[in-house]
Amino acid sequence: MELAREQLEALDLWRRVTVTTVRSDAPDLTARQLAVLMTVRLQPAPHTVRGLAAALNVGKPAITRALDTLSRLGFVQRRRDPKDGRNVFVEGTEKGDAFLDLLGETILQGDGAVQQRPVLQAVS
Repeated sequence: MELAREQLEALDLWRRVTVTTVRSDAPDLTARQLAVLMTVRLQPAPHTVRGLAAALNVGKPAITRALDTLSRLGFVQRRRDPKDGRNVFVEGTEKGDAFLDLLGETILQGDGAVQQRPVLQAVS
């Protein structure tokens, strides 16, 4: 089965962006970790493990593992619900926002060839 021109262009853009991010000093996130981070940033709050699992149609343990890594990187933080201590909210951080801002910029610049110097840099 042959891919349509638009599919090839979309896949090639994703390839170029992926190559750029792999060459950078930024953390190498899995697709699931990136999906969680983008959902927290781009979808209306509040976010919970249960809500993220439902939104991404994956199990809560998988979300918890992704959040563990994203928390270690400083990209998200967990906060207990002051009204119900059993509930934990997931919030983005400035560091996570900066990572996604750079990723967005890399995607916007992805209409050219793969850069010799990566656009994404480590986010401190």
